[in-house]
Amino acid sequence: MAEEPVNVNGFRELARQTLPKMYYDFFTGGAEDQYTLKENEEAFHRITIQPRILVDTSSIDLSTMVLGYSISMPVMIAPTSRHKLANPSGEIATARAASTCNTIMVLSISSTCTLEEVAACCNAVRFFQLCVYKRRDITAKLVQRAENNGYKAIVLTGDSPRHGGREADIKNKIIIPELKNVEGLLSTKIVADKGSNLDALANQTRDPSFSWEDIGWLKSITKLPILIKGLLTHEDALKALEVGAAGIIVSNHGGRQLDYCPPTISVLEEVVHAVGGKVPVFLDGGVRQGTDIFKAMALGAQAVLVGRPVLYGLAAKGENGVRRVLEMLKEELELTMALSGCSNVKEITRSHVRTKHDRQLLSLL
Repeated sequence: MAEEPVNVNGFRELARQTLPKMYYDFFTGGAEDQYTLKENEEAFHRITIQPRILVDTSSIDLSTMVLGYSISMPVMIAPTSRHKLANPSGEIATARAASTCNTIMVLSISSTCTLEEVAACCNAVRFFQLCVYKRRDITAKLVQRAENNGYKAIVLTGDSPRHGGREADIKNKIIIPELKNVEGLLSTKIVADKGSNLDALANQTRDPSFSWEDIGWLKSITKLPILIKGLLTHEDALKALEVGAAGIIVSNHGGRQLDYCPPTISVLEEVVHAVGGKVPVFLDGGVRQGTDIFKAMALGAQAVLVGRPVLYGLAAKGENGVRRVLEMLKEELELTMALSGCSNVKEITRSHVRTKHDRQLLSLL
């Protein structure tokens, strides 16, 4: 009998033991050399925490506001696809765990449960992640369905005009189930001549021409706030402000799109400075511990999103596994805050962390 995990990384091993290799590789893998995938985690390790002592931390408040909605902790569930490959209950189990933990789930457009099924399964705040299809009418229908079913925001993924080079999926010749949200609207039965049909599907259906100029069209078809996901630079952060984004998610798609782009935590502060507090900034990529969440918040993130740990929990123990992953991260963050002298999330400041750049500057003094 496998030991109960003591942190979220323990769920990864349970998932590896549970899943067929093809599906485990699909969830864990990154693009090409997987440099960015590895650096997403490693970059957190190069940031140290500067604790304050003798502070009253007898009561710790982790509650956080996201677009006006109160959640129990600064941790949300990132949009990840095809949860039924991890567990038969799919996104419904994930959504219920998010609801139990009083946090927000961002449902992927590539979910294996429909957005209506997820909306009906529990009472929780949900966002809907969108990739724009060549068929704009289908994209518009999906946005309208999300709005009609109570989703509170659209999360536009901006870093995927084409599918990243995920070599494990090509080697495994992965065949993925049809996308439930576009059933009857778009044919997803695409057979690839070689490699994975995932590449062929994405490259034949997504609109690579969608650009900053088209955000106005997206805003015209919905009243929902639009978060833009996939930014890594000062320049793109300013463009997001120009087009009226309600928030920014610093993300490199979990290292699954462009390899050798920077780890997200290393560019978070650049984006935060560009935004200047005008809209909230969030981060995903490489978050595996409560200390990672603390570091991201110290560098300006309002909250983080977690992807793979949720899938590992789902694969290992279904809804209870997802719930336990979220609880672990919350417990670890609470402990980090207590040991760092912070009684609520607003007290986590830039002075609580030291980056490699900070250390280089100090060495020159």
